[in-house]
Amino acid sequence: MACVVALGVTIMIAGTEGRTGPPPQPPGERRAAQASPGRAPSGEAVPALPPAVPTWVSIPSIAVEAPLTGVGLDQDGWLEAPPQEIQNLAGWLQDAPSPGTPGTAVVVGHVDNAAGPAVFYGLGALSVGAGVEVIREDGTAARFSVYDVAVFDKESLPEYVYEDTGRPELRLITCGGSFSQDSGYQDNVVVFAHMTGSA
Repeated sequence: MACVVALGVTIMIAGTEGRTGPPPQPPGERRAAQASPGRAPSGEAVPALPPAVPTWVSIPSIAVEAPLTGVGLDQDGWLEAPPQEIQNLAGWLQDAPSPGTPGTAVVVGHVDNAAGPAVFYGLGALSVGAGVEVIREDGTAARFSVYDVAVFDKESLPEYVYEDTGRPELRLITCGGSFSQDSGYQDNVVVFAHMTGSA
């Protein structure tokens, strides 16, 4: 994951005229760009899964049931998002570990598009302890629990967002914060989750 950090990756998703109002934001004050995240509960390590392409993400508490497509980095080192015209589609960063394997997997989605709210519109409303499940091409499911939700300036995501903690983790990323007609959303909402099991 070091290559991602070195490139200063962030997500850049333009807002659209289809916005129906500001998306939910994490409670509390805006987090400073270099603040430390909340830490996942310590305990017995969960066995990691072998690599497999993720195909589906499920977040029941915010009614997300969406297919996954592979995304990469553009020529400027920005994390690409899935096609904006498809509302219910999230993207998995193929340069990162696959969900369930050791390391930090990254899943990104639009907050809205011209038709209205998109797949990760409700991401900022997630609470600590919320469950996330990623279905994989080999038929297994990696299960995660949210341990932090934070907002960062989209131009300066701190390195720890992507750091390898030595165990399977997941980051969910979308746009948030204030909106400008010229430059879109000014921030990113980032959800931190750790693996709790598999099926």
